[in-house]
Amino acid sequence: MFTKSYRDGVVTRVFEGANLVIEEGDFIGLFAPSGYGKSTLIFLIAGLEKPDKGSIIVNGRDITKLGDRELALYRRKEIGIVFQSFNLFPYLTALENVMIPMELIGIPRKEARKRAMELLRIVGMEKNANKFPSQLSGGEQQRVAIARALANNPRIILADEPTGNLDEKNAIAIFNLFKELNERGVTILLATP
Repeated sequence: MFTKSYRDGVVTRVFEGANLVIEEGDFIGLFAPSGYGKSTLIFLIAGLEKPDKGSIIVNGRDITKLGDRELALYRRKEIGIVFQSFNLFPYLTALENVMIPMELIGIPRKEARKRAMELLRIVGMEKNANKFPSQLSGGEQQRVAIARALANNPRIILADEPTGNLDEKNAIAIFNLFKELNERGVTILLATP
C-alpha cells in the first residue's frame, strides 16, 4: 500500500492507500484522462519518485529502500521506460540514443551498435539511425524512445502513452510489438488516455 501527494501551494492527493499487484508476465493497460495519476504510477514503479508513505515492491524488492546507485542499476537492467516526453539526448543520433543504455551496463560498443540497429529496424527507424532528435518528427522520436526502452531486454516495460505521437499504422505496429514481448514473458504496464 502507498500514498502519493504533490504539494504546490495546495496538497493534491494522487494516491491514498493505493494497493496494486502486477504479476510477472501481466500486460496491464491504464486507461484514464490526463491528470489521473498514470504517469505518477509509472514514475513510482520506475523509482523516479518516492511515495509519501508505503512501499513499492518490484520483483520482491522494496525499491523505496534502494539508494541512488541501486536505483540506477535497477532502471538500467530490469526495466525499460518509454517516457511521454521521449527524453532523448539532443546531441546524440537516434542510433547513439538507443546504444546508451547498453553501454552503461558494459555491453561492448560493436555489440551495442548491432543491437541498436536491430531495434531501430523493429520500430521502423533504421533509415533515420544517423539523424538527431531535432531532425525527427514527434512520432519518429517516440519510436526511437521505444527502441531505447527495449535495449537491455528488460523484464518490465513501463510505457507512458507510447503511441500518443504515432499515426494509426505505427501505433498498431508498436502495440503488436508490446504484445509479442508480453507473450515472451515481459511484464508491460501501458498508460494511455
